[in-house]
Amino acid sequence: MRRSWALLAVLLAAGCAEVEKQPEATPEVESNAERSPAASREPKLKNSTLKYLANRKLKPQPTRPLNVKSRCAHKDAIGTTTKLDLLVKEAVVKTFDARVTMKGYGSCHFDLKDFEQTEQLPQALLRHKRDAGCLVRMWEEGPRVTVAFNSCPKSCEGDAFSYLWPIMVEAKSGRCF
Repeated sequence: MRRSWALLAVLLAAGCAEVEKQPEATPEVESNAERSPAASREPKLKNSTLKYLANRKLKPQPTRPLNVKSRCAHKDAIGTTTKLDLLVKEAVVKTFDARVTMKGYGSCHFDLKDFEQTEQLPQALLRHKRDAGCLVRMWEEGPRVTVAFNSCPKSCEGDAFSYLWPIMVEAKSGRCF
């Protein structure tokens, strides 16, 4: 029994001992002359997602001022009603009034008079005047414009903000969905 207590005391003491910090290994830096030409052309991909995107012919979305006009209404299959009045000229938001009603959850209302525009490029960004966390972002993705809402539960009634999706607008026709 005494041996068990002695062994336990030794193990506890060993667990409390401090370990000396080992020096960190510094990576060796190759000079440009030592690198192979192929290695300098292809970047090393750290993320597995980037690895799959590397061989695709994807082009970056051009950064240009947003121009869109929409006055639309849409009702989807589950009863969500969207009404949007939007005018953006050269990335300056002139008109913005969005009303989204989710059946059984409540509705959300966003009006330009409650927001100030803080950025124009690469996205039009509206910040709520009284609720600093509430942001509305607008950007172009190919033929569509996305209007997204971030951290704006005070602009909604009930639990509607938890079910609010971005509004998509066809840039040419102004149709929303």
